[in-house]
Amino acid sequence: MEKKVRHILALSGGKDSSALAIYMRSKGIDMEYVFCDTEKELDETYEYINKLEAYLRKKINYLKYVNGYGFDDILDIKNGFLPSPVSRWCTDYLKLKPYESFIGNDEVISYVGIRADEAQRKGYISTKPNIKTVFPFVEDNIVKEDVYRILNESGLGVPSYYKWRSRSGCYFCFFQQKREWIGLYENHPDLFEKAAAYEKIGSSSRDSYTWNQGESLYDLIKPERIAQIRADYAKRLERDKNRFSAKQKLMDVFEECEVEGQNKACLICHL
Repeated sequence: MEKKVRHILALSGGKDSSALAIYMRSKGIDMEYVFCDTEKELDETYEYINKLEAYLRKKINYLKYVNGYGFDDILDIKNGFLPSPVSRWCTDYLKLKPYESFIGNDEVISYVGIRADEAQRKGYISTKPNIKTVFPFVEDNIVKEDVYRILNESGLGVPSYYKWRSRSGCYFCFFQQKREWIGLYENHPDLFEKAAAYEKIGSSSRDSYTWNQGESLYDLIKPERIAQIRADYAKRLERDKNRFSAKQKLMDVFEECEVEGQNKACLICHL
């Protein structure tokens, strides 16, 4: 007997993967939904995932590394060696491995929420022969404006953290913009303190670790530094908005500005 092909959509708690789940709901596919839980997501992310689950009327499977390990457990295994843009073990252990373990050796079609207006971006594409990756938004010419429409028409809207953050993912993600760290400080001071506690300030750069290269989080939130970051961002926003058509919304410009220099971010976390 031929084994059934599984259809799986990994959710990040971001707008694109959430919109894709809603979009695919009417396609008559027996979809499985998963969320790779690092235990370090924003409360808003967990709240949004719960609302999405209620809307879909189908269970969202929370995936973790072996033995239910979260970020801090893996950090202990790594002897306190924190992840960074050049050593992204967090993505490997807390996103990719749990996802591929959930799949096993089954034949799977994996659905990724990359849009038609960002087709040059690369999401999760497995090298395993039993996993085929598809991009329904690219195939159906769904763009950012459509994503907002899908979310608004569903009644869910976008996750509330988009008011101050441009992506989903762990609250201490090292791919955050400096202005997003300020947003974390202002909206979740408790989480900001937890993120700062991970940093190590030694006598030299070799003995130190900061989420932002060369600048600690406590340096970043000094009043004069906050003012400078906001002024720099306002200048960049003003400069970049002239590159876009008058029909684009401010949110579009905001997101495009945030993407600058961020194309190496882990899209399995941020879609």
